[in-house]
Amino acid sequence: MNARILAALLAVAPLPALAQGFAGLGTETDGYPAVRPGTEIVFPRDHGAHPQHRIEWWYVTANLTDEAGEDLGVQWTLFRQAAAPNDDSQGWASQQYWMGHTAVTTRDTHRHAERLSRGGIGQAGASASPFAAWIDDWSFVSGADTFAPLRLSATGADFSYDLDLATDAPMVLQGEGGYSRKSDQGQASYYVSQPFFDVTGTVTLDGTPREVTGRAWMDREWFSRLLAPDQTGWDWFSLHLDSGAKVMLFRLRSEERAPYFAGNWIEADGTSTALPREAIAMEPLAEVRVAGRDVPVKWQLSVEGRDLDVTVEALNPDSWNGTSFPYWEGPITVTGSEGGIGYLEMTGYPVEP
Repeated sequence: MNARILAALLAVAPLPALAQGFAGLGTETDGYPAVRPGTEIVFPRDHGAHPQHRIEWWYVTANLTDEAGEDLGVQWTLFRQAAAPNDDSQGWASQQYWMGHTAVTTRDTHRHAERLSRGGIGQAGASASPFAAWIDDWSFVSGADTFAPLRLSATGADFSYDLDLATDAPMVLQGEGGYSRKSDQGQASYYVSQPFFDVTGTVTLDGTPREVTGRAWMDREWFSRLLAPDQTGWDWFSLHLDSGAKVMLFRLRSEERAPYFAGNWIEADGTSTALPREAIAMEPLAEVRVAGRDVPVKWQLSVEGRDLDVTVEALNPDSWNGTSFPYWEGPITVTGSEGGIGYLEMTGYPVEP
């Protein structure tokens, strides 16, 4: 991003405020539409942007293996935030802001990068059909009139990747028909996923290309407020099980009450079932000190009624994204009642003395 664009962006939305909003913790929701149960999710329309809602994201995580058998992970994320409700301003007057995050994680290294953009000038955006999401030269775009196949690419100071994602599976509706509740106080998002991508392509680290294959998971969420006032952050898991099933689980931590649990069990044929909150258990088993924070990087997860009782462990415990709002994001391995791989995201862990 050049200095002129960055200066214009920060002049209207100072970075701390912008980051707070992207993290889902903002408090100003007047004028933005509420997320309501029973709202129909429609494709291809809902692949694109929802500028009337305050915040949304396009989120891809990929568990990969290179030709030498080494495991690695890739994250690509595009965030959009509206700084004012009902904004349809064009050009530099736009009140839409965009932020991109990307990371590549191996057992020994974690590399990340960030991009920021003002809306309305073509530097970043998302379109529904044909699908495209981009910020600068980072892109997630369809190569056909259908949503898939797609090409995913990004660059950082010492890494880049160019990946092809293919699937013929339908989109998955998380929560109840795409309505994903986040608290008992009414916070919720519209939430859809595509967890069935097969991946091929190239990841380049320090100038050395590696041919990779693997699996990827895409999440889409849009909302006007994600967290209740007492909620401080979340722990989110996506699991590719060896049986072919996919599992999404999260807990939202609170300063005043027990965590709020939610998740969906996704059969190999794409059938998605919301899991009862009381059936989900998450127990941190081991922590590491990362960026001055004590972060759990090994967990015991279980789902009653699904015979799932697994240990998940970070491929690289130091998978910290030191971006405008910092968080932990990295690939995990799954062992126990089922084997598998997946991704873990953790936000809201405070700096400890």
